[in-house]
Amino acid sequence: MASVSRTGLKASVATVVAGSSAGTLSWLGYNYLMSQAGAARGVIGRNIAKPPEADGVYAPGADNPELWWRAVPFDLHLMIFGDSSAAGVGALTASEVPGVQVAKLLASETGKRIRLSTKAIGGATSRGLSGQVDAMFVAGPPPDAAVILIGANDVTAKNAIHASAKRLGDAVRRLRESGAVVVVGTCPDLGVVTAIPQPLRSVVREWGHRLALAQASATRNAGGHPVPLADLLAKEFLASPDTMFSADRFHPSAAGYELAAKQIVPVLASALGEWQGGPLPELPHVSEAAQARTVAARLTAAATQWKAFARRTKPAGQRPDVN
Repeated sequence: MASVSRTGLKASVATVVAGSSAGTLSWLGYNYLMSQAGAARGVIGRNIAKPPEADGVYAPGADNPELWWRAVPFDLHLMIFGDSSAAGVGALTASEVPGVQVAKLLASETGKRIRLSTKAIGGATSRGLSGQVDAMFVAGPPPDAAVILIGANDVTAKNAIHASAKRLGDAVRRLRESGAVVVVGTCPDLGVVTAIPQPLRSVVREWGHRLALAQASATRNAGGHPVPLADLLAKEFLASPDTMFSADRFHPSAAGYELAAKQIVPVLASALGEWQGGPLPELPHVSEAAQARTVAARLTAAATQWKAFARRTKPAGQRPDVN
């Protein structure tokens, strides 16, 4: 995930207000949401810590990598692109970084030596992906496999959904044309970040959900493999925030990154023709766990409970019409 900026959240809220044809969010509501954005910004802060260095060659069963240079052999080259969640902000040691966790799991699954290279940059949006791919081509031959984690900053920066998804699709297509297998972890569910108060949390959650769907479509159309991290991780993050989030209460912890890696590796290994774990499950698209916590869902649940209470408490023959 990426830092929640006041400017980005302001733009996202403004877009929702402007786009509400029914006028459900008044200017007063807008100001209230903006006050929530300021409060959330104060709680979350800005994590500018540089994630641990993690690149190298990971052998099956090895805890630590070999530093790579031309004489060090490897079987598969894995490259990580994206934002701070791809770079590993929130991780305290190199072993906790998501790229390392993916590399280790992939080495264990394939029995091969995995070279890990990280191009991800904290704070990046989809606008930065082309530069990261350019840097890859400048640095040397393309990788055998690429993992992209991107999206949260596009939400907080209010980047247009269609344009953001197209930029991601362009990056996937370039990598595919270079011969790399590409797996994309789509936009995370910002509805799990309880440091963002309601109803603002529902605004950014809905924006991110729409972006994730567009990202998945763009990824498939470009020949990549999307993994819907919002749905796959939301339930666990909501159930155990102290475990799944790092100290900044926004970026994942080691446990959160491990959970994400375990969703990515089966898809990645299967795309490489290296998966031995049986048929892959059909991946969901909607985060039911986070959806259940939205304001609309809670109001609906409250209304349902009130109807049931009204029916139970009225005498027979005097049951109210609560349709």
